[in-house]
Amino acid sequence: MTTKTNPFNVLGQLAALRRYARSLVRNPEDAEDLVHDTLVRALERKSSFRSDGSIRNWLLSILHNTHVDRLRRNRSLERRHREAGDIAELVSPAGQDHSVRLSQVREAFLDLPDDQREALHLVAIEELSYQEAATVLNIPMGTLMSRISRARASLRAMEGGEDEKAVPRLRIVGGNPDDQP
Repeated sequence: MTTKTNPFNVLGQLAALRRYARSLVRNPEDAEDLVHDTLVRALERKSSFRSDGSIRNWLLSILHNTHVDRLRRNRSLERRHREAGDIAELVSPAGQDHSVRLSQVREAFLDLPDDQREALHLVAIEELSYQEAATVLNIPMGTLMSRISRARASLRAMEGGEDEKAVPRLRIVGGNPDDQP
């Protein structure tokens, strides 16, 4: 009960807070949590309570605003979960072949000589321009371009697109076309 000597008597308002909280959330446990959060907010904002005002109305207002804040937070959380679920449905885990291939590419990249790997990393992964990468590595741009070219050729060779050390195929000039390799 609020008195002239103690205008901030929140304990006397617990029954009204609990009733209102139960009518808002329709669950006794959630209602107790709401009342608890209301009392915490009230104590944090005790200085904003006017001693000539109604403690009951002030606490019920805090309870209502706390409830609305929770509803908004829950709706936002549900929306984010729903959107994440929609995205998750679009994404499928990589197949075993893809995982193996990715591992092979990673290993091939890591097996490149240091100078080639550094140059390719700066340009392909960090998205630096050739000039920026050359500056970072403190090398001429032509040297950088050469290293990147050799690194890419090594990776293509790993894919079987071309053999880095392949001997050019000879073509027989003249003779029978069926005899050509």
